[in-house]
Amino acid sequence: MTSKSGLEFKVGDAVVYPAHGVGKVAAVEVQEVAGMELEVYVVTFDHEKMTLRVPTKKAKTAGLRSLAADDVVTKALTTLKGRARIKRTMWSRRAQEYEAKINSGDLISIAEVIRSVSSMNRRWTAWLAKSPPPTASTRTPPSSCCPSR
Repeated sequence: MTSKSGLEFKVGDAVVYPAHGVGKVAAVEVQEVAGMELEVYVVTFDHEKMTLRVPTKKAKTAGLRSLAADDVVTKALTTLKGRARIKRTMWSRRAQEYEAKINSGDLISIAEVIRSVSSMNRRWTAWLAKSPPPTASTRTPPSSCCPSR
């Protein structure tokens, strides 16, 4: 939601930036870049001792967003507790889909990825525990994790 000043965030707002996590809008500044004036959010990340400047007009496309609402967090936790739906596609295609979901910044999509990967990890661990030590000729994944070609 945009404020009266046309800015989505104001000084003091807690925000999330995909690559760095939760930060705080410390200021909104106008800086001169390549001879042009550019309005930027100054976001500080105390846990990384870092300051990031994000152009206000590019904030949304850069992934800068406000913290998730309580109902979204509740849905994400419910998703994590649910049953994993692992698609029977090539691992490279699944990896692309997972990366897209993670980069979207959508909490529920990220929870789906965590749930799926955790489920695959549990299956692999169980399979490895039951199997003899693998050799080059016996190393095959469990069918529930990776479909045959």
